[in-house]
Amino acid sequence: MKIAVIQTGGTIDKDYPKSMGGDAFEIGEPAAKRIFAGAKHSHEVVFYELLKKDSLDITNTDGQLLADFCNGLNEQSIIITLGSDTLLETASFLAERTRKTIILTASMIPERFKDSDADFNLGMAVAGIQLLDSGVYVAIQGLIAPWQKLTRNQISGQFELLNS
Repeated sequence: MKIAVIQTGGTIDKDYPKSMGGDAFEIGEPAAKRIFAGAKHSHEVVFYELLKKDSLDITNTDGQLLADFCNGLNEQSIIITLGSDTLLETASFLAERTRKTIILTASMIPERFKDSDADFNLGMAVAGIQLLDSGVYVAIQGLIAPWQKLTRNQISGQFELLNS
């Protein structure tokens, strides 16, 4: 199985500023590259850098660019890393525009930081991409589910399964 991993930005990819006096995080190299490099796996993985934006800055035009990019790939199995703030909105947008197997994942703490959840969430996405049928899913905080079966608790910030 060949897996496409698309970086769009978000906390998972945030890095310290490279410029003097920089006071805001920058979107650096894909965290997924570092995570896969340190993992013992046998998957063929292709990495793509697409937007490199905070998820709050992603527009509908960016969403369409992402959907078109996914649809143009030869790979049918796609993992997208992005910010958690618009995880469900982006998943909904993609679900209306693609028929591939797509798992979106993010992290609450940048991958570069100690105690980040990035490795765990990406690992869940890799497991899911091997087992799930076509559709759009989210893998985060120990959950993996179709995007429409998840919600985000606005008080705790945790993702939760909706009661069916």
